[in-house]
Amino acid sequence: MLAALDHIDAWIFDLDNTLYPASADLFGLIDVRMRLYVERLLGVDEAEAHRIQKRLFREHGTTLSGLMQSHDIDPREFLAFVHDIEMDALEEDRRLVEAVARLPGRKLIFTNGDADYAARVLERLGLSKSFEAIHDIHACAYQPKPHVASYESMVAAFGIDPTTALFVEDMARNLKPAKAIGMTTVWVNNGSELGNHQADMGFIDYEIHDVGHWLHEITGGSL
Repeated sequence: MLAALDHIDAWIFDLDNTLYPASADLFGLIDVRMRLYVERLLGVDEAEAHRIQKRLFREHGTTLSGLMQSHDIDPREFLAFVHDIEMDALEEDRRLVEAVARLPGRKLIFTNGDADYAARVLERLGLSKSFEAIHDIHACAYQPKPHVASYESMVAAFGIDPTTALFVEDMARNLKPAKAIGMTTVWVNNGSELGNHQADMGFIDYEIHDVGHWLHEITGGSL
């Protein structure tokens, strides 16, 4: 193990565009479903729905959070609708599975999605038995990353000491609150949408491009 990380006893991972490459473009499929949901909800055309959805995403962290605040939608209905996608672009990643297994300590998923969807993704990647738990948007009381309350709820739920925890995430802005409470932060800079928004090396400890590759390097695996 990399000496600088000897103190880490909790490894926390975002899900989408973190445990699989952004090029898989699952979020592109979800994006289409979100736009369709906004079209139907507001009775607007595709272009206007796209504009509204992107504004909500930028301003509220997730489209869901924005729609809940502005239109009081049912979050479970929304998530079931937008996550009704095919996952053919994902396949088992043995390198990642083996690298995660070598990590000492606890391993958790922290996502702005929901647990049902996250479980489907993990199953496709071969990681369904690799993590202790999934802390999802429901568990965060619909306060998504980067709201500080979402990090506080995750830490409290699992009794995590932030100073001995590491958080891996593709959205740079979501690392700022993690760093503020004492976590070691890892930015997966792989070209995901708005991934580099508000990126600042003042709150990013490690910048990587592929989680499996990096984990193999720090755990001494063969590449």
